Amino acid sequence: MPCKDINYSGQSDWPEIKKWLELRINPDRKVDGIVRDILEKVKTEGDQALIDYTQKFDCPDFKAERLKIKADQLSLAYAEVETEDLEIIEEAIRNIRNFHRKQVEESWWTTEEDGTILGQLVRPVDRVGLYVPGGQGGETPLISSMIMNAVPAQVAGVKQIAVISPPRKDGTLNPYILATAQELGITEIYASGSAWAIGALAYGTQTIAPCDVIAGPGNIFVATAKGQLVGEVGIDMIAGPSEIAILADNTANPVWVAADMLSQAEHDPLAASILITWDPELGPKVKEELRIQAALLPRGEIALKSLNDWGAIVTVSDRNTGINFVNNMAPEHLELAFEEPWSSLGQIKHAGAIFMGHHSPEPIGDYFAGPNHVLPTVGTARFSSALSVETFTKKTSLIYTDQNYISRHGGKIARLARLEGLEAHARSVESRLSDS
Repeated sequence: MPCKDINYSGQSDWPEIKKWLELRINPDRKVDGIVRDILEKVKTEGDQALIDYTQKFDCPDFKAERLKIKADQLSLAYAEVETEDLEIIEEAIRNIRNFHRKQVEESWWTTEEDGTILGQLVRPVDRVGLYVPGGQGGETPLISSMIMNAVPAQVAGVKQIAVISPPRKDGTLNPYILATAQELGITEIYASGSAWAIGALAYGTQTIAPCDVIAGPGNIFVATAKGQLVGEVGIDMIAGPSEIAILADNTANPVWVAADMLSQAEHDPLAASILITWDPELGPKVKEELRIQAALLPRGEIALKSLNDWGAIVTVSDRNTGINFVNNMAPEHLELAFEEPWSSLGQIKHAGAIFMGHHSPEPIGDYFAGPNHVLPTVGTARFSSALSVETFTKKTSLIYTDQNYISRHGGKIARLARLEGLEAHARSVESRLSDS
């Protein structure tokens, strides 16, 4: 039967549960060396490395001319995509763009009475690379991920955005990727995948210009490549396995709760789906629904493995104890499936995204509503946030002081410098004191 049964009475129970959940984070250190070699080959060989790896893993007869997607391929993609699907994609882009426009930060500065000017300049990075997984053989492209990564970069004001995605066996990209890119106004698209694609975005090749920030999900090779490039380029985040926590009472519909748990379980055998409830009758009903619904899913085998290994029905004594569990878990997705969820919102300290009430299932946020679905996982919501416009900007401090400022404060600044053993710093300021 899917899911563990856990009784949670309070903080003292958390360490053992945490230890269990952290077993999902088990990186294969053998991948580190493989990825390091891949990145080095891309850095030294450029396009040829991409061609070699693509021929080996994706498309046996891949040629250099297929690396960059041509304009005629973009236009042909529209003919292969249903008009109704394009309309849905357009509407999702509008919703997501409208939400992210509210995140834009303005440059600012203040002028003090003595004429000192201090401020902050907020500017977009010059160039962004977006990685879009192709899904199963390129037939289930993650177009929602492209939208979620591209829109905040565009709203931030990034002028150059390149998309890269692994080709199908025939060397082409799924038309939904190409059509969605056009809906976003992106025309620079490349066919390449895995760690070598990330290396190309970071270092550049003969065909692909290097990027300042790289964003987008991927497998362990993609995630490891992004991790190894931290410090050379900006990245969005290194996401772990997906997760959902559902805090529910006796008003929750067990059919809906099970469906929401399965929406995460089908992602990955390492995904965690956790129901926390103080209603003793809800857990058994949800378990039965999980069994029934999983049997009907195309990815039911993946979902069942996820539930068996990382699913749980957590029984608590009351809502406050359930909220304590949630704050310890700091889940990627949190659904508040009980009456008057707004009254408890202030108690929730840590979650990537919060879905309020019985009619706000997690997939609404994944695809359509507006907030970004790139969220912190495995407890990192304690200190990190969703992908946003800020991911694609940088902040520069602005400082203006005059001779009077130097005269009034130069001695103090020099003293602080000498306390740190930095004589040249002190003299830099004192050299200006002689002019006062």
